[in-house]
Amino acid sequence: MKPIIPPQNLSELLERANMMAGISLAQIATHRGINVPNNLKRNKGWIGQLIEMELGATAGSKPEQDFLHLGVELKTIPIDNHGKPLETTYVCVAPLTNIEGLTWQNSLVCHKLQRVLWVPVEGERHIPVGARRIGTPILWEPDPQEQALLQQDWEEIMELIALGKVEKLTARHGEVLQLRPKAANSKAMTHSIAEDGSLKMTNPRGFYLKTSFTAMILNKVFG
Repeated sequence: MKPIIPPQNLSELLERANMMAGISLAQIATHRGINVPNNLKRNKGWIGQLIEMELGATAGSKPEQDFLHLGVELKTIPIDNHGKPLETTYVCVAPLTNIEGLTWQNSLVCHKLQRVLWVPVEGERHIPVGARRIGTPILWEPDPQEQALLQQDWEEIMELIALGKVEKLTARHGEVLQLRPKAANSKAMTHSIAEDGSLKMTNPRGFYLKTSFTAMILNKVFG
């Protein structure tokens, strides 16, 4: 199967995304010769990967935007039948060491969220994976208020990481952005800063957007 050529510009990317609206995941998978999993327990990222491939995303698992040449990050978002997000949205791995001098402006979270192509997908469990349909895409850039909320949460979380308080951070911290363990299992460990400034071992963490924030983004467009 030939890889899909990345879109040359924003309008081509949007055209491809709009052409998928209303189509089921099985239709895309069949067209590409890909098997549809019975469930997503062991294939958590399957929907995102399928849509990335169909749109010609280039990043793979590299820590950069999915369409770096267009400055666009791609995020699939599972929604219920009222159009509400069903889960938080993973942004990127959180740095837990070597964070001196790191600012919001040069952080990976800021870079990834500069411009996002949101692709809603039916996500209710009773709908078989293949039968789930893709919704209308949204190209979003944070407005000054959203940018300020994200920056404030990021700075507060990073300050606690720098003070060695990573273990005290829970998913309740942050208004729109949260920090949570990010690993296939709890045995995965990485270095983080301890309260005395030395290094200690902890589970890797990731930044996630809260559903209340992504619901706000969808609401602005779909009301």
